[in-house]
Amino acid sequence: MSEKKHINKRAFLKKSFLGITGIILGNKLSGNILSTNPSSMDTFSSSTNTDKNTREAMHYKVVANGVQCELCPNLCILKEGKTGLCRTRFNKVGKLYTMAFGNPCAINSDPIEKKPLYHFYPASRAFSIATAGCNLTCLNCQNWDISQVSPKETRNYNLPPAKVVSEALANNCKSIAYTYAEPIAFYEYVYETAKLAHEKGIKNVFISNGYINEKPLRDIAKYLDAANINLKAFDDDTYKKLNGGTLQPILNTLKILKEEKVWLEITNLIIPSWTDKPDMIKKMCDWLYKNNLHEYPLHFSKFVPLYKLTHLPITPVATLEKAKEIALKAGIKYVYIGNVPGNEAENTFCPKCKKKIIERKGYKISLNNIKENKCTSCGEKISGIWG
Repeated sequence: MSEKKHINKRAFLKKSFLGITGIILGNKLSGNILSTNPSSMDTFSSSTNTDKNTREAMHYKVVANGVQCELCPNLCILKEGKTGLCRTRFNKVGKLYTMAFGNPCAINSDPIEKKPLYHFYPASRAFSIATAGCNLTCLNCQNWDISQVSPKETRNYNLPPAKVVSEALANNCKSIAYTYAEPIAFYEYVYETAKLAHEKGIKNVFISNGYINEKPLRDIAKYLDAANINLKAFDDDTYKKLNGGTLQPILNTLKILKEEKVWLEITNLIIPSWTDKPDMIKKMCDWLYKNNLHEYPLHFSKFVPLYKLTHLPITPVATLEKAKEIALKAGIKYVYIGNVPGNEAENTFCPKCKKKIIERKGYKISLNNIKENKCTSCGEKISGIWG
């Protein structure tokens, strides 16, 4: 994932049911998952193999030699007692269960810009949650300490869907973000929480690798308001080697989210020697334009050496700026550069008059010249959900 979890010790849950000042998760490279001392918290659970954190999975079928998960393209077939590639789903007595329900290992109140979502309720807050687990195995994963393990191996908090919603309301969060690890891996938790949030008027945002099958995606899309999908490469062989998946399912996800009218933003991490080839970037941008996805923001993100790619260099800013140039020439209207503080490409420019209409400093908005969804200088409609 492109978004990092936090580990500084500021408090945010002012009225938290946890009975403490709160949990903050965010930028870190490695180490403990939680900043607070779990041994002092009665809500801490060292194991998720309990009824309260286990639910029957939603998308699977019984097959001759076990059960087959139909949630994502991995299509894992699990024999009795075995766990799927995502590390959250297991076969028990001929039924598929999830062990990632109501037991997040990461909780935070984030600026929506951190997701990154730049055209979705700017300057609002997102109540962010994650459980352990992921259905891909990215060599560059920056949250590998939660994405590449099971919920049995992380320090978790008991936060059922209703509590997620009440805490989002108590902390004045416009939305709930399913993020940090991979929300597909805790799909049932997302689904139940999103339904409740929808009823309470809270928005739902999905920060995902997009590696999901059509039926479960359309089911959850009914309750999603926005998504940032990590389009990790535009080459199938690269996807297999770098991420442990394939390209086409992610392309399908982008088209389906558009059909389902979910606001969409796309992140492409530029990794030296892997995804920095101009031809690959151009091919990706041409595909986005051809499929009428050019009105949605495209974020090119700087790679920092992590996990299994620590031998690679940081992405040069010049490479990111070249990617932006390629995207603009291909017809992508809103192109951003991420992880480069102070770069002009973290701001929003009107595609018609070219004036700066949103200025960002880190995750803060210092200028917003969009009124009634239009540029205040020339009246051009600016794609997004502006509140």
